[in-house]
Amino acid sequence: MNLRILLVSDNYPPFIGGAHRQTQLLAHKLQQRGHTVNVATDWHRGLPEQEDDAGVTVYRLRQLRNWLPGLVRDRRQQHHPPFPDPVTIWQLRGVINRFKPEVIHAYGWFAYSAAAALLGKRIPLLLSARDYGYSCAKRTLLYHDRVCSGPAPLKCLNCAAALYGRPKGWLTVLGVGLSGPLLRRKVTGLHSISTYVQQMTRRDFLDDRAVSGSHPMPHPVIPSFREDDADKAKSADIRSYLEQLPSTPFMLFVGALRLVKGLKPLLAAYERLASPPPLVLIGTVEADTPHVLPAGVIVLQNFPHPAVMAAWDRSLFGVLPSLWPEPLGSVVYEGMSRGKAVIGTTPGGHTDMIVDGETGFLVPPGDVAALVAAMQRLIAQPELRERMGRAGRERSALFTASVVLPQFERVYSQLVADSVSQRNENQSLPLSP
Repeated sequence: MNLRILLVSDNYPPFIGGAHRQTQLLAHKLQQRGHTVNVATDWHRGLPEQEDDAGVTVYRLRQLRNWLPGLVRDRRQQHHPPFPDPVTIWQLRGVINRFKPEVIHAYGWFAYSAAAALLGKRIPLLLSARDYGYSCAKRTLLYHDRVCSGPAPLKCLNCAAALYGRPKGWLTVLGVGLSGPLLRRKVTGLHSISTYVQQMTRRDFLDDRAVSGSHPMPHPVIPSFREDDADKAKSADIRSYLEQLPSTPFMLFVGALRLVKGLKPLLAAYERLASPPPLVLIGTVEADTPHVLPAGVIVLQNFPHPAVMAAWDRSLFGVLPSLWPEPLGSVVYEGMSRGKAVIGTTPGGHTDMIVDGETGFLVPPGDVAALVAAMQRLIAQPELRERMGRAGRERSALFTASVVLPQFERVYSQLVADSVSQRNENQSLPLSP
């Protein structure tokens, strides 16, 4: 069944990020499978308000803060506010009225404006939980560097203020808290990126519609995915990037070079290793990136995706010791797809990809001793690395387009069918005297 699908997302290229890449990849793959797909995302200075992206129409919608000319002076990525934006709602209703989607699939805080734009309409709304932003103003589920036990007004206000500053932090908490009821009212299905995100979303955001009623809300776990031909050689010229890699085998970290990604315990563990190979860190330098690095650690920036995948080919194994509960972490299955063992952390989405002791190792976040033991074992035992790498490559097939896309299509079809069924039920109800 071919559908008209509107993807609504905070994030979309040309800006770089996992959610950006996943939204674009989902749009292109659904279009290739015969669906008609449009995308609505945030407008940014210097970008067209409408464009054709490989057959997918992309609408970039303004917010109240950038509606009037001259208010936005830079080209940095603008993030959607944690509440319905009146200008976005107005423009999004226009897109909906013209495109007439059969289902809307929303991600991020843009979903608040989507829920408001759907008032008075019966179009199914599938919400994607790719992080913890529908209940956590910081989106990280961390409270004093530990996994949060759940939202509470005073706790959330103090926690967000410590990150954003008081006015912005308090406004973000109020936006998330006050916008939640509208979003829960309009959502007809909720997709979680991992089992852990599903558990936390049920705990902190969902109501009992997910498990009760004549039409329980679908709440599947569907992971991010890579292209099926990701292992094939890329045509892009990446020689200049590969020349920056060590000539000898190395351990590899890929991701934003932030403390929350576990850089401090990783560097501390590296210093304790006996005769370690080089440690390559590929990612973006952030405000909290450590400036002092141990000898043998190499930082490489601005690597395009084909060069990152080629770096995986040359590596010994991957080490991704996040301190926060990663919602999923696509870099894990990308490394596994190249036949590499990967060290990750628990709790979080890493547990959906890494089978501890079979495709890699899972260690507690911030546990330097456990990280040292796992790294030292993979360094010293090449046969273990190879066995885990083979198992990881096989498991990575679960995170390919050919496996994941049919799961999304089944959810879309179910939501459309449920919407029709509920409409018919309402029409058949007897009129009140």
